[in-house]
Amino acid sequence: MAIKTIDTGTTAAKARKTAPATEAAARKLPLDEIIIGDCIASMNALPAGSVDLVFADPPYNLQLGGELHRPDNSQVDAVDNDWDQFDSFAAYDEFTREWLAAARRILKPNGAIWVIGSYHNIFRVGSAVQDLGYWILNDVVWNKSNPMPNFKGTRLTNAHETLIWASRSKNSKYTFNYDALKTANEDVQMRSDWWTFPICSGSERLKDAEGRKAHPTQKPEALLHRIIVATTKPGDVVLDPFFGTGTTGAVAKLLGRHFIGLERDQEYAAFAQHRINKVRKANGEDLQVMTGKKAEPRVPFGALVEHGLLRPGDRLYCPKKRHVARVRADGSLANGDHQGSIHRMGAYVQNAPSCNGWTFWHFKTDDGLAPIDLLRRKFRAEIGV
Repeated sequence: MAIKTIDTGTTAAKARKTAPATEAAARKLPLDEIIIGDCIASMNALPAGSVDLVFADPPYNLQLGGELHRPDNSQVDAVDNDWDQFDSFAAYDEFTREWLAAARRILKPNGAIWVIGSYHNIFRVGSAVQDLGYWILNDVVWNKSNPMPNFKGTRLTNAHETLIWASRSKNSKYTFNYDALKTANEDVQMRSDWWTFPICSGSERLKDAEGRKAHPTQKPEALLHRIIVATTKPGDVVLDPFFGTGTTGAVAKLLGRHFIGLERDQEYAAFAQHRINKVRKANGEDLQVMTGKKAEPRVPFGALVEHGLLRPGDRLYCPKKRHVARVRADGSLANGDHQGSIHRMGAYVQNAPSCNGWTFWHFKTDDGLAPIDLLRRKFRAEIGV
């Protein structure tokens, strides 16, 4: 992994003028690297349509009104960094639209984005996401198990953050590993309220030489783990325009994905580099995720007949042998004077509107009847798909 520096003084507008599409397309994608500089200029210098996923943890524009103290009068280490300061909502909105537009340009047609925020900014971000042509798929609520209390007692404890998950466009065929999430959730469909992630603390929280937080808004690796497993594939490219101390990069490396980190603070980038260098990538076989029937390659019933797994004239039966059909040379079934596909004939004999022929029709084995879906699985294995 390497850290590269671009001219941080270059404005986004200048970057667009000095990096024409032909020049940007000719540049090699900086995989597994941290780019130092303005995130908008950095994204505008990358090739269009080159990134599978963007995870963004932008400034929240917290609008703090001064120092915050606990009941014992100790000062709270709040987010008061320059990068979270904006002169007005209008200035924040302009920044938000610029980086979101730059991110959309570099996303592949079937790419997607995750943006995390709080009540201070997420509603403004959501509006910009829709205005720029993204298509919102879910809003996810991260319910923190250990939120910071409201020390003044003037509001409810702010115990959650919101994530927006959106595809590049309405027609994007985005990655969603539904079965993997369901398996991880003990075979229960994953919900959009996530409860198992505390705020980053303990040994995971990076500290500087004086024992202070290396970054005030470091996100837990568990949160990124779920997002990356759920919405990318091994080998995909994940870009983080607000890289900080590299949580996205560390998890991407562990899970066999490539990352591109954009960060303007050299000190944060140094922490990130050191952190990522220590990560050991998981074994390739262990990176595979659960998939459902929809993800399997389509196999027509006729292919089983063509390859001799079933032959013309073979009989197929319903589970209780009440109905029988003959296999024909073209991959259709016949029952009396009626012919059709395995699905149509399954529906016909049951007088039903529809039928899954793969599970309805069975063939004879030495151990009794077995669904023809077993032959389909055998065929997939034989041809290596």
